[in-house]
Amino acid sequence: MSRERPYRTLSQRHIWRSPWYSLRQDRLQAADGSLAVYHVVDKPGAVWIVPVTADGHLVMIEQYRYPVDDWCLEIPAGSIEPGNTPEAAAVRELAEEVGGFARAWTFVARFYSLNGISNQIAHVYVAWDVVLGLPQREATEHITVHRVPVDEALRMAAAGEISDGPSALALLLSERVLRSRGEEENG
Repeated sequence: MSRERPYRTLSQRHIWRSPWYSLRQDRLQAADGSLAVYHVVDKPGAVWIVPVTADGHLVMIEQYRYPVDDWCLEIPAGSIEPGNTPEAAAVRELAEEVGGFARAWTFVARFYSLNGISNQIAHVYVAWDVVLGLPQREATEHITVHRVPVDEALRMAAAGEISDGPSALALLLSERVLRSRGEEENG
């Protein structure tokens, strides 16, 4: 379903930048001639990884998130660096956050992570037969690794027990892929 854009962009300028994202101010004109200003968090694409070990556990992380002052149960995730592919970012983030190496990868889906304020596109991958090693985290990452049975992680996502929205959505989007692999192995 495609429709015409309701605005014409008159100008764009970045009013603040950091190494991770920037704030862009857009001047817009509506079809009726009225003017508006919209602020966009200009953020690179990112990956969310659903890592599954050979014995059927999902590798999750509990991470302290300063903006909400809480420890959140999540799956490994991170930004796509300029010049990299989503696949390369997924491999890098799995290694950085949990020291993980996967024998195979399956692309699941993509979605907008914060479409009301940001242009970030999220890419979801399942990493298969993950072997854990020594993580190489950034100094600001405070993470504890948890191994959770796949069915329990899916139940938690569906029940609203995972407060990180993109992680919960990535798990739910991956359910079909996770269950079809399980049926192949048990069939």
